[in-house]
Amino acid sequence: MTIKDEPRPFRVLQLTDPHLMARADGELLGVNTRDSLNAVIDDVLQTRGQPDLILATGDLAQDGSEEAYRVFGDSLQVFTCSSAWLAGNHDDAGKLRAIADEYQAWRRHIVQGGWQFILLDSSVSGKVYGELASSELDFLEEMLERYPDLPALVTLHHHPVDIGSDWMQQIGLRNRDAFWKVIDRFPQVKMVLWGHIHQEHDLDRHGVRLLATPSTCIQFTSGSSQFSVEALPPGYRWFELKATGDFTSEVRRASDFDFELDQNSTGY
Repeated sequence: MTIKDEPRPFRVLQLTDPHLMARADGELLGVNTRDSLNAVIDDVLQTRGQPDLILATGDLAQDGSEEAYRVFGDSLQVFTCSSAWLAGNHDDAGKLRAIADEYQAWRRHIVQGGWQFILLDSSVSGKVYGELASSELDFLEEMLERYPDLPALVTLHHHPVDIGSDWMQQIGLRNRDAFWKVIDRFPQVKMVLWGHIHQEHDLDRHGVRLLATPSTCIQFTSGSSQFSVEALPPGYRWFELKATGDFTSEVRRASDFDFELDQNSTGY
């Protein structure tokens, strides 16, 4: 096959932590979260075009309302591909799943584009930290055993590694050792992807890329010891995946989005 005949990469868009609300004027630290999500979507369409799959990795709603989830689903109608949604610590997991079903977006395992995508629910009702139930770990292991020859992307909401931020130390994935015990057995895992931390991270662990992505609304200050936000624009992550297991990944931001961030807040 010549370079000219090589199939184009499979394109994946990650959107995370939009924190939408039932009210159209709902704001998070001064940022209207519907407007910021729309600015991100506009940037995707203008600079990258249509993806082949959308991964929405948690905290889709700030208030856990059905209306917020429907707003999210309706916002994605400008894309021609399907999406898959995960719950985060701010979500009402039951409502999210019910509305995701309406948009055919409650999918935990996807085989497409020569890859497999495994979506794990790390949310714990009423808690900010994350944990993977034994059933989630069993599911992860089962899917990786079933498709040993497909490169795999594993995604969840909570960070499974330290990110150098003291205040977020206790609100990541609690049983990360059990998670890595499974991942380390399967060399086809090419990357682990998450949201939650509202900032970009790109690390390597034993040849596995560890990737976190900015929120579509507010951003947390990288490396901060206490809660802190910085006035960076809303963002997203774009992947181009080859069936060989090779891939590229890029974080982009909606730099034209105007907002006034409340940087004096001590929480959200």
